[in-house]
Amino acid sequence: MFSLLGGVFLGWSLGSNDASNVFGTAVSSRMLKFWTAAVLASVFVVIGALVSGQAGIETLKGLTSIRLDQAVISSVAAAVTVTIMTLLGLPVSTSQAVVGAIMGIGILNNQINLGGLGKVVACWVGTPTGALIVSIPLYYMVAVIYNKLNLNLFRSDSLLRFGLVAAGSYGAYALGANNVANVTAVFVGAGLITVFLATLIGGVSIALGILTYSKPVMETVGKKLVKLDPFSAFVVVLAQAITVHIYTMIGVPVSTSQAVVGAVIGIGIVKGANTVSKKTLKNILLAWVLTPVVSCFIALIIDFTYNLHYIPHQ
Repeated sequence: MFSLLGGVFLGWSLGSNDASNVFGTAVSSRMLKFWTAAVLASVFVVIGALVSGQAGIETLKGLTSIRLDQAVISSVAAAVTVTIMTLLGLPVSTSQAVVGAIMGIGILNNQINLGGLGKVVACWVGTPTGALIVSIPLYYMVAVIYNKLNLNLFRSDSLLRFGLVAAGSYGAYALGANNVANVTAVFVGAGLITVFLATLIGGVSIALGILTYSKPVMETVGKKLVKLDPFSAFVVVLAQAITVHIYTMIGVPVSTSQAVVGAVIGIGIVKGANTVSKKTLKNILLAWVLTPVVSCFIALIIDFTYNLHYIPHQ
């Protein structure tokens, strides 16, 4: 079971980077305190992983045949990649990091499921695009309902706060259900643990990441990309949650970071494109392109270093 520490490290880094997005906009708009958001996110991530995490695990573990030592290597490589991006304050895709690392191992084994890989990569493009498309009509629909209620300032504030809690909890559920596969699917594929144990360990390790180190990335998404008012923050979280939940039902692990950024850009388009920080957007897109490449490269380096110890001396 010591081998699972690589997966726990990856879960922690996923929680610290990706999971903050489900409540990041609410916290940055000062509608929720960080600790309230972190505890809610942690609880619903674990529930989502246990209830609906199996489909994504089946997809990822089928990308390539993998030994236990290679499962550990791919987890550590992905975790190091995500941790580096988190320290830089960039919301990256843990799915990309995991798939990049698995592809590194697949290259070494000369065995890659190109059909499964194509499905995953197509969804990388579809995730931010889908969230963007969902967020625009959703904004107008919610605005119509909200305006018809004709609430005073106090009731409006209470309703938006409740809405952010509900949408964030739903988003955290979708995150756990969708992304637990990134954390522990390789260990199921290597035959070390059952699917149920994979969802439990993965969910808990993601929750640990949320509770200990999820603040830095919240600032990038919630403040630096687009200035969000509480109403817009609610629409962003709801659009992101709907998008990720759809991919969960398809059985493809995708990134909440990509979904939330797509939704934020959608709101930016509604409010006028000049509200979107092009510099921050450019940095985020660059991180998305680099993430699978860096993770693949790190996996190859770790595997090479690991195998040096097993080369017999002449």
